Amino acid sequence: MLAAVYPTLQSAVLLCIDDNEDVLECEKSFLESFDYSVLTAASRGKGLELASKHSVDVVILDYFMPEMNGQEVAIERRRLRPQAPIIMLSGAVDVPEQALKWVDAFIAKDCLASQLLPTIAQLCGNASTSQPSCDA
Repeated sequence: MLAAVYPTLQSAVLLCIDDNEDVLECEKSFLESFDYSVLTAASRGKGLELASKHSVDVVILDYFMPEMNGQEVAIERRRLRPQAPIIMLSGAVDVPEQALKWVDAFIAKDCLASQLLPTIAQLCGNASTSQPSCDA
């Protein structure tokens, strides 16, 4: 049903970076069910490596990760491809304002199911709908 709402998105390549492999698997399964191509990385290093080897349309990354937090990954990603949209996720509400300056969108993990697809569409310029709230 949502694939009909976002028909031009299926060719998009998404890169999900999160140190929690269970979360990565859920994101991958969810996004692939809408025919996205999804690359996953459980570390900053692997994520940046995949981003440099593949033409990634949108990066979806967690804020709290070991080694390097989401802000640091976003800064590195901007150096590789400044125009590529970045969506930051977090289960916490205390993400610093400074971190949010480096990304195009922020989604709380408890709102992921309702906000991820509309946010991807909005950032790719393929949707004119507004983002639903967590309560939608």
